[in-house]
Amino acid sequence: MTANSFSSVSLRPPLLLVCVHNDAVMRRALHPARHFGVSVLSAGQAAVARHFADNSRPVGLQQFDAVGWSPGAATSVPLIDGALARFECEKWRAYDGGDHTILVGAVVGWSRSPGLDPESGRDEATEDALLYFRGRFREHGLRAQEPSR
Repeated sequence: MTANSFSSVSLRPPLLLVCVHNDAVMRRALHPARHFGVSVLSAGQAAVARHFADNSRPVGLQQFDAVGWSPGAATSVPLIDGALARFECEKWRAYDGGDHTILVGAVVGWSRSPGLDPESGRDEATEDALLYFRGRFREHGLRAQEPSR
């Protein structure tokens, strides 16, 4: 599923949150689950985000047949290949957030893009993250800058 919101919550312990619409099929799947994964997509992965936002996609592991993915090392949750960052979480808390459920996860494993992808030639380490703003996907367009001396 494509999450409405994702954020860091705490460093000690490492916690993050995702907001899931209460009518989402994935929300019902996450309710009994002990673990979940978060993949932070790159600007070049809008098609992947659209796939997971589509309510007509297959359910269960079949929904991942259309994209490259790998099982997480710590929990075996599906994580999207080529994502800028991937987090494996143990469900810590769930809160009512109006028409959304706020899931807080304790991070039990993580990885980031390794850099240059030999197959595609993409330099994943310098790619922008995929953002959704004002009804469409966008790149943030900000680059890290060296501090001036």
